[in-house]
Amino acid sequence: MKKVLIIEDEPNIRELVLYNLGANGYEGIGADDGILGITLVHTEKPDLILLDIMLPGKNGYDICRELRGEGNKTPIIMLSAKNDEIDKVLGLEFGADDYISKPFGIRELIARINAVLRRYDDQKPDDQTVVIEDLVISVERHEVSINGKIVEFTLKEFDLICFLAKNRGLVFTRDQLLDKVWGIDYAGETRTVDVHIRYIRRKLGLDENENKYIQTIRGKGYKMI
Repeated sequence: MKKVLIIEDEPNIRELVLYNLGANGYEGIGADDGILGITLVHTEKPDLILLDIMLPGKNGYDICRELRGEGNKTPIIMLSAKNDEIDKVLGLEFGADDYISKPFGIRELIARINAVLRRYDDQKPDDQTVVIEDLVISVERHEVSINGKIVEFTLKEFDLICFLAKNRGLVFTRDQLLDKVWGIDYAGETRTVDVHIRYIRRKLGLDENENKYIQTIRGKGYKMI
C-alpha cells in the first residue's frame, strides 16, 4: 500500500482527502502545519506528498525547496487556492512534480496521484550513459554533470532531459513530451514543458533560450542535439 502524506491546514479538505485516499487503496497521513509536515516526511517516508502552499509554521514553497535541497526526491503535488501563473511556476521551480488548484475534484486528484506514482515507479535505472560534449547523463546513477560538476535536477527535470537524451536527434512536440514524461493522465498545460526546459537550461548554465544541448524547433517542439 502506497503511503501519501497531505500537508494541509484546512481540516475539511485534509479529512476529505484522507478519506478518499483510503477508499482508493492508499495509506493516508495528515499534517496541519509545515513543521509537523516536514517532520513526517522524514519519519514516515511517504511515497508521495500533497503539499499546500499557505501553511502555518513553514509554507509549502519552503518545504519543497528544503526537501529538494537535501536530495529528497519524493514526488510532490502542490495544492493551493493560489491560481496565478507565477504561483505555479514557483512551485515547479522549487521542485514540485505537479500542481492542482483549489477547488479540485477528488477524481482529478486521485488521477494525478496515480499518474505521478506510476511514472515514479516506472523509472527503471539501466547502465545507459549519454555524453554530449561536456554534458554527461547517467541513468543508472540518476546524475547529470557538466564539466565534471554534478547538476541538481528535480525528478521531472531529470526525466525530461533523460528522455530527450535517449532519443537524441528526434523532435518531440510538447504534447508528446507530456505523454511520454508526465504520462497520458496528466491534465496540465503544455507550457509545463517550456517551464521545465527553461529550468534545465538555466541549471546547465545556459540562457533560457540558448539551443546548446536542447534545441527549440519553432512550431514543433524540442530535441536533444
